[in-house]
Amino acid sequence: MRKPELLAPAGNMEKLEIAFLYGADAVYLAGENFGMRARGGNFSEEELTRAINLARVLKRKIYIAVNIMPRNAELEYLPEYLIFLRAAKPDALIVSDLGVWRFAREYAPDIPLHVSTQASAVNWACVQEWGDRGAARVVLARELSLAEITQIRRQTAVEIEVFIHGAMCIAYSGRCLLSSYLTGRDANRGLCAQVCRWRFGVSEEKRPGEYFPLFEEQDGTYVFNSRDLCLLACLPQLMEAGVDSFKIEGRMKSIHYVATAVSVYRQAIDCYFAEPGKFTVKESWLAELAKISHRPYTEGFIAGNPYERAQEYTTSSCRKSHDFVGLVRGFSDGFLLIEQRNNLRRGERVEVLQPDGKLAEIEIAEMFAQTGEAINAAAHPGQLFRVPCLSPFPVNSLLRREHDS
Repeated sequence: MRKPELLAPAGNMEKLEIAFLYGADAVYLAGENFGMRARGGNFSEEELTRAINLARVLKRKIYIAVNIMPRNAELEYLPEYLIFLRAAKPDALIVSDLGVWRFAREYAPDIPLHVSTQASAVNWACVQEWGDRGAARVVLARELSLAEITQIRRQTAVEIEVFIHGAMCIAYSGRCLLSSYLTGRDANRGLCAQVCRWRFGVSEEKRPGEYFPLFEEQDGTYVFNSRDLCLLACLPQLMEAGVDSFKIEGRMKSIHYVATAVSVYRQAIDCYFAEPGKFTVKESWLAELAKISHRPYTEGFIAGNPYERAQEYTTSSCRKSHDFVGLVRGFSDGFLLIEQRNNLRRGERVEVLQPDGKLAEIEIAEMFAQTGEAINAAAHPGQLFRVPCLSPFPVNSLLRREHDS
């Protein structure tokens, strides 16, 4: 059994650096075009080059999503982009459309290709066919059970990647028409408006007098609203099944989300391989995953069709136990240099998440502006300030405080 790769989302350069620092083996990202998260920040060509060079230095990997389903007019711009990517030399391209696949083989033949979950691979024959076409890896559809994943692994030699954490989509493997139909924003070309999170009412005009039970609270009913995936407890079975890569969803999520999720799954994977027979899910890991913004968690289809258990009917809102308030940017002469990311006041106690997963707690007893004068609060996004602290913390440690309900 090989230790699986831990694959993290990187919506921009800061998230990429955080993902690597907190333990990701690889990240997936997109350029400014042809990715499924058109509003996710994304990378310019200069940033893509910087990101790939950084990954080389750190001995990590970068996979670039070229996974939209483009129309004819968009194909005109694809060859030039692929020629650039061939020169930049990422570790793989993530592709879902056969037309894009064809262009990638022609204009960037040296780059391995991974088949996106958008291709809806749900059986071993499909995975093997992609392998016969030259795919280095197939990202399996989220709608598979553990038994189905295991059978695919046993009957194919192609690498397989499985989502283990993050937002779920009401549509089959992300192939959604709701956004395009109701807002004009095509989810299959990177412009999803998350219409599934809206409040809906359902009626059946062809069945007069027949009613479908909808139970709602005062805020309405959210019949298409999926819970978030969390397969932390299933990691041993997935590793024993031979999954090659564990993928965390969330290129549009915060660095708090990326750091916390990567940290938890890094610890869990390493703990299992250290002592497989003694692996248990630690309460501290579950507590960490509750601190980031999330909908109620589900194990999705891993044990079979979850039916209504995978849905959250009463609200579209996410929940969290903590707010991300700052980043450690340095330490000198007994002072931490902190970059503000949320309102923070003198006298508050904050928790510090360090890149190795360790937690600490400090009190913001005093605060000083960069110019030296004492201040009572940091209220401006990105504001730098100093606080006295007996112990140094690594750069890019995260500060957070309990969320006010």
